[in-house]
Amino acid sequence: MNEDPLNNRDRGVGLRVLSRSDLADVPISPAEVVRAVEEAYLAFAAGESDNPRKLSVADPGGSSVSYAMLGRDGRRRVVAMKTSYKFDPGHDRSTKRYYTTITLYDDTTGAPIAMMDCARVGALRTPAVSALLVRETARRGAESALLIGTGTQGRNALPHLLAANPQLRKLMVYGTHPEGLAAVHAHLADAAPHALLDVVDDPYAAAAAADVVLATAGPGTEIALESSHLAPGSVAVLVGYGLAPSALVEADRVVATSAAQMALTGTDMVGPDGTLRSVDAELPQVLTRSAVARRTEDEKIFVYNSGLVLTDIAVAHALAARAIAEGRGTEVPLWD
Repeated sequence: MNEDPLNNRDRGVGLRVLSRSDLADVPISPAEVVRAVEEAYLAFAAGESDNPRKLSVADPGGSSVSYAMLGRDGRRRVVAMKTSYKFDPGHDRSTKRYYTTITLYDDTTGAPIAMMDCARVGALRTPAVSALLVRETARRGAESALLIGTGTQGRNALPHLLAANPQLRKLMVYGTHPEGLAAVHAHLADAAPHALLDVVDDPYAAAAAADVVLATAGPGTEIALESSHLAPGSVAVLVGYGLAPSALVEADRVVATSAAQMALTGTDMVGPDGTLRSVDAELPQVLTRSAVARRTEDEKIFVYNSGLVLTDIAVAHALAARAIAEGRGTEVPLWD
C-alpha cells in the first residue's frame, strides 16, 4: 500500500512551500473537487470539524481589505490558517493587488504540511460549492443554466456545475471579454468535450429561460438581474456580481453556505429598508437533510456562496498531497 506523503513527513522544523506555479498543473478533476468539498461540509454538519467566523480589517479609505480564517478538518485531521489581502486603491485592474495563502498542519503528528498559494484552491473550491448548491436547490427537470461573467470563477464554473448536475444540457454564457469567453469554452471542452455552450447577447432575456443562473461577474459589470428577470422555479447563485438586491429580497427561499458569512460579506445586497434578508437554510444542514432547501417547484431560490475555510482545507490538502508526492515545492527550515 502506498504511503500518504502528508503522513510520512519528517517531524523536524521544515515547511514545504508550494508556489502558484508549483500548483498550477497539479491534476485534479472537477468531480474530485466536488467530492472533497461535500465531504468537508458533511464533517462540519456532523460536528467533526470547526470553522470559526472569519476576522476582517479594512482601510477606512477603502484601499485595502484583509481576512483571516482558521479551521480544523476533523476527518482529515488537518488544521489550517488562511489569509487574504486585497489592495485596490484605484478600484481598477491596473492597481489591484490580491494575495491569499493557506498553511496546513497535520493534527495527528503535529508537523507542518505546507504553506501554499491559495489562488487555485479558491478557483476550484468556489465553483464546486456552487455546483453542490445547485444540485440541492434546482427544481426537478431543470436543464438550462446561464453563466454571467468570464473571469476566474466563470471559467471554472461550468465543469464543476456539470460534475454535480449532469442533467443540465442547455448551457449559456454572457460575457464582454472575448478572451474570457474563449477561456470558458476551453475549460468546458477539457472537462466535457460533448457539452454545448451558447454565447448570449442579452442576459436578461436568457435569464427568463434559465433554470439556473450563476452570477460570477466582477464588480465592474453593468449587469444586475432583478427578481422580475428570473424565471419561476429558478435558482440564482451569487458568487461575485450580476444580481440586483431584489433577487434576494423578493426570493421565495434563501439558501447560503453560511448565514454568518453572508451577514458579513453580503451587505451590498440589502433591501430598500437597509436590512439584509435572513437565510432560510444553510448548505451543511441541507446536505444532511436536517434543513429543506426547496419546498415547491415554482419557488424562486436565491443562493449566496461565500465559502467556508473548511472547503479550502479540503481542496488544499488534496493539491498538497499530489504536489508533495511529485516532489514539488521548496523545503524551508523556517524554525531552525
